[in-house]
Amino acid sequence: MSKISQRYWLCQVLGWGLWGVISMYFNLVVFGDRFKELGGRTEFLISLAISLILGIVVTHLLKIFIKRNNWLNFSYNKIVFLFIIGVTASGIILFYGDRAIEHSTNYSYDRYLQNKKLEKAKRLEGQYGLAPNYYINENNPAVNTIVEEIKNTTNWYRNEDGQWVHDDKRNIFGIYQNLLLIAIWLLIYIVYHYVEKNTNDQLDRLRLESMVKELELKTIKSHINPHFIFNSLNSIRALVDENPERARTAITELSNILRSSMHAGKSETVPFEKELNIVKDYLALEHMRFEERLQIEFNIDKKTLLQPVPPMMLQTLVENGIKHGISKRINGGFVKISSQFREDNLELIVQNSGQLNGIINTEGFGIQSTEDRLNLLYHGKASFEIKNLNTEMVQSKVSIPIHV
Repeated sequence: MSKISQRYWLCQVLGWGLWGVISMYFNLVVFGDRFKELGGRTEFLISLAISLILGIVVTHLLKIFIKRNNWLNFSYNKIVFLFIIGVTASGIILFYGDRAIEHSTNYSYDRYLQNKKLEKAKRLEGQYGLAPNYYINENNPAVNTIVEEIKNTTNWYRNEDGQWVHDDKRNIFGIYQNLLLIAIWLLIYIVYHYVEKNTNDQLDRLRLESMVKELELKTIKSHINPHFIFNSLNSIRALVDENPERARTAITELSNILRSSMHAGKSETVPFEKELNIVKDYLALEHMRFEERLQIEFNIDKKTLLQPVPPMMLQTLVENGIKHGISKRINGGFVKISSQFREDNLELIVQNSGQLNGIINTEGFGIQSTEDRLNLLYHGKASFEIKNLNTEMVQSKVSIPIHV
């Protein structure tokens, strides 16, 4: 048996068991004088046990029915209709099934109680000295008062033919009681499964977001441009003889970038200072290739260095600017990186020579990936925009909330 089934049956037993305890309390304690007068304690306990077992059976059948009809996918109106039909049908089946089982087993507490009250009605009739045909004296106020007293006390009275008739108001009360029990059971069942469904949906969404983030970070790892690596290695090879010290520094810079890409998936954010150092290593390597064609400028607010940012996001924007802007210009250009606090946001700005020509280039993953990652990490509270700053410059700006 699965844990879900075990929990379900435990709730069934505990729920109906609680109703049994409440019934015993009211019948044995609150209305205990009735047992002292009429007896029937054993019959009551057996009838209660039959009712509880039948309640578990009926509600379990109801559960099977609504589950097979895949009710969780129903609209609100259909669920309300299902609730009304399920409660009505199950309540009536529970009531009349209970009575049928009790009467067939000769352990019906209701029948025992009716017989005892009939005996009491006959005793009262004898005490008042009424003949079996007293009902025809219905115009006699004194007789009518006695008849009403017997009827109210025992729910028994004689009809015009002199036969004893039971005023069984208890039937209506019993049906109402069963309808209420089934309604409470079904309401708890529906609410529980709706909460469980919503929780599972949230967990599925979180798992999906986690998978997307993981895929994004894996994409980042694999995004280190092979051409950038080859160009860097060629530049380093050329420096080995000409400038060994710079070659060693370049190897360190390249290893830092590769190491950062390998560790990018271990955390959602890194301190901005760490991200900035990787960008500086990247720009230093690109400067070996472009030489004087690449001009670099930093305008960094030192207070922003400890703020968390998505790993390799800034490097992606810088690489995008060099790849689609500066590398396509004969005279090259320059890259300016700025950081500042504006209200409750951290603003990271990358400006590079080039033009969008009216079309935002989403080739590869640069721009689109930045937007997707910000939406996933900051739930729509972060923003990203890229635009032509003037006729010579393109600006990419990321705004990240400080308090999320």
